[in-house]
Amino acid sequence: MKTFTLPGTEIVAPNVVLGLMRIADKGDDEVRALVGAARDAGIDFFDHADVYGNDLHGCERRFAEAMHLTPSQRDEITIQTKAGIVREGPYFDFSYEHLIESVEGSLAALQTDHIDILLLHRPDALVEPEEVARAFDELQSSGKVRAFGVSNQTPRQIDLLRKYVRQPIVANQLQLSITHEPIVAQGVAANMLAEQQSVTRDGGGILDYCRLHDITIQAWSPFQAGFFNGVFLDSPDYPELNAVIDRLATRYDVPPIAIATAWITRHPAQMQVVLGTTNPERVAGAAQGSEIPLTRAEWYELFRASGHLVP
Repeated sequence: MKTFTLPGTEIVAPNVVLGLMRIADKGDDEVRALVGAARDAGIDFFDHADVYGNDLHGCERRFAEAMHLTPSQRDEITIQTKAGIVREGPYFDFSYEHLIESVEGSLAALQTDHIDILLLHRPDALVEPEEVARAFDELQSSGKVRAFGVSNQTPRQIDLLRKYVRQPIVANQLQLSITHEPIVAQGVAANMLAEQQSVTRDGGGILDYCRLHDITIQAWSPFQAGFFNGVFLDSPDYPELNAVIDRLATRYDVPPIAIATAWITRHPAQMQVVLGTTNPERVAGAAQGSEIPLTRAEWYELFRASGHLVP
């Protein structure tokens, strides 16, 4: 498993992490098997959110109840969680009061005294960055949160936060897969009037912006064909792409899911792939993509096979 020091922190992080948004109805043994498969593969970074689960903090609570981590075991892992979505609306709330309340709930649910990384979960159109800054200052000074990031935010939204927030923004969690890749594809076909691919959808080059500002992109839904409409692996809608994936999987002697992971980890932006599966075998298979050295020709072949233009 390839690791790196997450910029802006002292956290040595793997480039493949395990998201736990689907464990609410899993039994203790199932959760432990899933986490165990991740740990065996070198994954010691776990992604949560307060809204994951049937109830508020449900998946965080399920994780803690199943794992019963000792203090030393807790120190061996990185726990990331998110705050800002109010499910009853739904709406978004980055107010000081909501962020503090959410973190207190996450700490209790996770049975820990600190969160390693807290992300703002999707942009709040009514954000008052001074409120976010006050919450971050209090959470950091009290030792309850060690690092901060965002999710699904544009360059200008991050700039607005950075005007007031003293802490570095260390991560931005964005949807990215071989077939859902506007943050990559737009730059390849920039300024081509007739091409839909050239349309800027992220507020102006979020991929390059994050690289310039040492913000780690965390790729969520790395195997989704689009926005929550099924995976592309083995999908009859993507015969050419799957043919290339299968050929490369044979070449590198890994399962196809590892090639889908490798397409993201090969990018020099040093992104993290956030796995959402609850299948231990798929976790182990995907993790094998951590260090696969796809060539430029192979990376671009996958890009073209997914339906994107290389002018």
